[in-house]
Amino acid sequence: MSGTLEVSVLPGIDGLPAAEWDACACPEAKDGRPADPFTTHRFLHALEASGSVGPGTGWTPRHLVARSADSAGGRTIAVMPLYVKSHSQGEYIFDHGWADAWERAGGSYYPKLQSAVPFTPATGRRFLTAPGFEATGTGALLQATVQIAAENQLSSAHITFCTEGEALAGAEMGLLHRITQQFHWENRGYADFAAFLADLASRKRKTIRKERERAQEFGGSIKALTGDAIQPHHWDAFWEFYQDTGSRKWGRPYLTRAFFDIAQDTLRDDILLVLAEREGQPVAGALNFIGRDTLYGRYWGAIEDHPCLHFECCYYQAIDWAIARRLARVEAGAQGEHKLARGYLPSPVHSLHWIGDPGFREAVAQYLRAERAAVDEEIEVLTGYGPFRRTGAEAD
Repeated sequence: MSGTLEVSVLPGIDGLPAAEWDACACPEAKDGRPADPFTTHRFLHALEASGSVGPGTGWTPRHLVARSADSAGGRTIAVMPLYVKSHSQGEYIFDHGWADAWERAGGSYYPKLQSAVPFTPATGRRFLTAPGFEATGTGALLQATVQIAAENQLSSAHITFCTEGEALAGAEMGLLHRITQQFHWENRGYADFAAFLADLASRKRKTIRKERERAQEFGGSIKALTGDAIQPHHWDAFWEFYQDTGSRKWGRPYLTRAFFDIAQDTLRDDILLVLAEREGQPVAGALNFIGRDTLYGRYWGAIEDHPCLHFECCYYQAIDWAIARRLARVEAGAQGEHKLARGYLPSPVHSLHWIGDPGFREAVAQYLRAERAAVDEEIEVLTGYGPFRRTGAEAD
């Protein structure tokens, strides 16, 4: 490493005081919310303390801490959430094909290194640097990640859902830059949901109105709860929803029940919980996390099937809430072209990849070049199919 920096590895987030971690992860939170809550000490602690990551999960924490060696005791100037992975589950930037190819060639793809927020397909900084140390901190963290992977003869290292700026900087340092896509809703300065609808083509506008009306036919009310309005019994209901969705999508839920108990204690100010209730009993719900200018949709589940209730709780309630609080966007999670008709347009997602074997690296690089061209075309085509009125079209 640099003569003025020392990088160490933490076997758990509690190896560094919360204030010290957050001074790098979210320095902007001194005067408000963090840009996103997912790299905060409290969120990563909740994952580890609940057993959602750690022994037996395939996510072994090995977080990086870069300290300046020119002050007494060393000042922490950069940190990175980092994990040793024994599989590719819960990442949402899919490399299963790479793993299969490398295994067929006689190599061992796992374990690998992964800088990410587990189970969280949300864009955010991964090179978490204190203000003024962006270049030196990023360089130290990236060098350490590659060095750890190489010295331990790991197949690869991956930095997923990083910012575009981080991706471009990493590419200049020799990592492979991958672009995939998600669906995000952008706030164009709407005064309310009606103003958003007015921005849509007539047919799409009518469809959304009908879907919202249809959703209300479940016979109850929908509540948006955050902070102290969220009570422990709400998590009992949401756990049922989450288990149902998790068992169908992933085979087993990624998060443990204990995670939601910890969330009640330490994360409820970061959470927007949308619950559909009938006669005081929740029947469906959506869990969102609140960032500085973005609402992040994360989980949905239900114990009853009602037409359009999923769209209402996950997408329209999120848009309503974001408009009321003047948030810039809603990120609705991974995949789902059905989001397009509801105002969520395709947006590029960035990641960085280091591959140890030169031949395998070139094969992956060729794949990424072809994939990028396909993703660029897909984004252009899907955007053209979006629900918004064409320029010059008259509203009716």
